[in-house]
Amino acid sequence: MGKTALIIGSGIAGIAASIRLAVKGYQVEVFEANSFPGGKLSEIRKGKYRYDAGPSLFTLPEQVEELFHLAGKKAKDHFDYQKLDVTCHYFWEDGKRIQAWADINRFAEEVETKLGEPAGNIRKALKDSSFIYKHLAPLFMHKSLHQLSTWTGTDALKSYGKMGKLGIFSTMNQANEKLFENPKLVQLFNRYATYNGSDPYQTPATLNIIPHLEFNIGAYFPKKGMHDITLSLFQLSKDLGVAYHFNSKVEEVIVENGKAVGVMVSGKKYQADLVVNNMDMVNAYKTILKKQKQPKLLLNQPKSSSALIFYWGIKKEFKELGLHNILFSEDYKAEFEYIFQKGSIYHDPTVYINITSVCKPDDAPEGCMNWFTMINVPNNQGQEWDKLIAEARENMIAKINRVLKTNLESLIEVEEILDPRLIEIKTSSAQGALYGNSSNNKFAAFLRHANYSSSIKNLYFCGGSVHPGGGIPLSLLSAKIMSDFIPKLED
Repeated sequence: MGKTALIIGSGIAGIAASIRLAVKGYQVEVFEANSFPGGKLSEIRKGKYRYDAGPSLFTLPEQVEELFHLAGKKAKDHFDYQKLDVTCHYFWEDGKRIQAWADINRFAEEVETKLGEPAGNIRKALKDSSFIYKHLAPLFMHKSLHQLSTWTGTDALKSYGKMGKLGIFSTMNQANEKLFENPKLVQLFNRYATYNGSDPYQTPATLNIIPHLEFNIGAYFPKKGMHDITLSLFQLSKDLGVAYHFNSKVEEVIVENGKAVGVMVSGKKYQADLVVNNMDMVNAYKTILKKQKQPKLLLNQPKSSSALIFYWGIKKEFKELGLHNILFSEDYKAEFEYIFQKGSIYHDPTVYINITSVCKPDDAPEGCMNWFTMINVPNNQGQEWDKLIAEARENMIAKINRVLKTNLESLIEVEEILDPRLIEIKTSSAQGALYGNSSNNKFAAFLRHANYSSSIKNLYFCGGSVHPGGGIPLSLLSAKIMSDFIPKLED
């Protein structure tokens, strides 16, 4: 009998880990507390509408394709996607609107024509973003930061002399204020801090790496919706022999003589040669690893922001809206102060509207749209959420009405709500934080949990709450980094 591996959680990183370990020759079993795979990357159906429940932006599709290639299959036969011509539609209260074209020159011209921002400043911002990516991606995204070889390797040595240009010593907002003349462009580029639940007025300018993914590399949409990432990889893992146990909440990681030897589920022991935790790292230590040594420094780090999402079925088509849409707050700084300092929701929040029916018409009835309408909110600290949600809903609708000159309330046919409390319950995310620990200080990237346990042998970690971070590409890379520590089994 071959070696066995148990994976706790079937989030996208857990599924990716199962594929990588199966390819290495392990017999893999996955235990999932929910009745479905995918974690945050799942779907919601309400009436005649379908919604991607969580992550809505798709970048670095090669991370998905690589898993098919590892299994000896053509990705295109199982998973297909298209590149977006427009990455996002931006709206301001004063009536200004721009489209962020994937073609950088066209985007730069659009910004110069409509906002008076010199086109060269956009090109410079994206060139700077590319520079950060070139020097940091090989280190932060593709390797463990917890191995000496990472810091002494060629990639690291190339980067040490360029620290000043990598944005480590200034905040994202400071860097963007130096780059752009128009405050609207500062706001647009500050928005990328929210991609990992951080505050642009605190987080290092290193996070200006993110626009490179969206513009220089590209933003995409899976032809069957974001949930197809989960479904196609879930099917691939099953084709490789991975076994899934749904509605099976792990109660404990069994540790004997300093080694992880299995898990306990409903009072039954399942033994294995190694255990991979894809559950939120903080909640894992509080529950299934509570008997083990606690990494207190990591557990006490401030958590990222959360989200309040209204899934609305809208009985109208808005031609000015695309797949991704942003209606900006009039006072961005105040909005982030409310989220991170006051633990509350600003009365004029930035509203993000994701509408997959623009690209996938069968997600909504004819003449209608499926709105995934989201604002960034604080993580769950015991706030009066029912009151905050009711106020936020009113403020969001009022803002949409002002910007789009409509009467939204009369167009809402169905509604489903996801708030930080539900996110915490459904996905075991500590405090409902979407990205684990926040990146609101320059050391936060170094303070993510390693992809293995330093105190328990044969225990590994993957997912958005550990290195290298949250979001689909980084979660998939966490599985890759983790699996690199595990030897391939000889036939």
